[in-house]
Amino acid sequence: MPVDNAAMQLVLAPGRFDVILSENTFGDILSDEAAALTGGLGLAASASLGDGGPGIFEPVHGSAPDIAGRGVANPAAMLRSVVLMLAYGLGQAALAEALDAAVEETLSSRPTADLGGSASTGEFTEAVLERIGVDAASRPA
Repeated sequence: MPVDNAAMQLVLAPGRFDVILSENTFGDILSDEAAALTGGLGLAASASLGDGGPGIFEPVHGSAPDIAGRGVANPAAMLRSVVLMLAYGLGQAALAEALDAAVEETLSSRPTADLGGSASTGEFTEAVLERIGVDAASRPA
């Protein structure tokens, strides 16, 4: 499918797509468009998988140096990338499901500023960790 048509179809009928295989430039544009359809780059995780495993798992967004250290970044995409790593790279489906549910619950109850809430990066992360039963005292500083 030509990329311009793919972009249009992605906006008009996103459920039509399961996987999009593309060269890098067009893939980058289409993945950003798909992320916007699901709520923005702060929510979009990615997995690059091959036959040799385990893969590369990362948020779709960049490093955002303009907001580094300010506590305003939405960590959901990074946490969702960990969900993909657990499920597809490490074969830990139960852990992936628990983390995914915790991220979803926290997005509803303690959203970050980009989603209309007030949670800082740290507050959002702490809420997710509490939901999966990770005690703050047991984590390294």
